[in-house]
Parts: sequence; C-alpha cells; structure tokens
Amino acid sequence: MDRDDHKRRLIEILQGAYSGELAAGFAYRGHWKSVKDLDEREAIQKIEREEWFHRERLGEMLASLGSAPQKYREVKFWVIGRTIGFLCHLIGWFLPMYFAGRLENGNVVEYQNAAAHAAALALAGYEADLLVMAGVERAHEQFFLGVIAGHRWLPLVSSLFGWGTNDTEQNVSPEVVTNDAID
Repeated sequence: MDRDDHKRRLIEILQGAYSGELAAGFAYRGHWKSVKDLDEREAIQKIEREEWFHRERLGEMLASLGSAPQKYREVKFWVIGRTIGFLCHLIGWFLPMYFAGRLENGNVVEYQNAAAHAAALALAGYEADLLVMAGVERAHEQFFLGVIAGHRWLPLVSSLFGWGTNDTEQNVSPEVVTNDAID
C-alpha cells in the first residue's frame, strides 16, 4: 500500500467513525435516560461525553487532512442514533446493553486500523490519539460486558450475534476506565 492509499483509507475510516460517533452520542443519550440504576446511568453519561469528544477530535483530523464528513452519512447516522436512543426506552435493559458492547468492540478495531494507517503516514500524534480512543472504546465494551455478565439471555444472544462469549468475559469489570483527559 502506498502513501496515497494509506491516506485515502485513513480518511475513509475517520469519516465513518466521525458519523458513527454522532449515532453513538445520540444513542447513548437515549440509553442513559432509559436506565434506572444510578451508577449505570452515570457511567453511560460519561461514555456519551467520551463519544462526543472522539467526534470532535476526528473532525479535527479530517480537516487537517483536507477532508470533511460526508453529509449523507451524517444524516443517516443522525437518524440511526436518534432511533436507537428512542428504542432504548421500549426494548428493555438487556438488549441496549448487549448491542452497545458489541458495537464498542467493532469501534476498537476501527480505531486500531486507523492508527495503523496514521503510523504508515508518520502521523505519530494521530496514531497516539487513535490508540487512546481504541483503549477508551475497549473500556466501554468492558463496562457493557460487565453489566450483562451472568444475564440469562447472554448465552443465547451471544450465540446469535457472536459477541459476549465466555472468552470475552474474562477480567471484565463493570467500572468504566477511561482517559482522564476526556472527563
């Protein structure tokens, strides 16, 4: 892969992640408003703030690379985020927790891939920021997995959707561990 390919791929990932964070921010806003447990509510509020922070940083990266978000994707993900946030009030406690964790798992990989492209472009600051974001997303994943661990539906839903198995449940705490700079 040459330099232009790395830059093109980095921009594509950043554009997708930027819009994805829009959906996540609105989905988490609806999610925490639907949760009754005060500790879980506060943790999800913090996760929402971290998603908005990631979006801000991703926007800065895009601008410095001479690119911008994709308008159609922004509209699409605004609708998705608002819809998911609304549905959290209707579908109970377990499914929003499960799918939030599963989504965060994918975000970890996305940020790690973006960091690899940034490294290939000698963008050390971007690489470092993206790896921190990957770590924060991993902490989000672990939080959600921690709160659903042991739930009676977890084995069935894990077998259907491929996340939340016994392998991923090891060393998981329901406490959110994140970058203090984001608070």
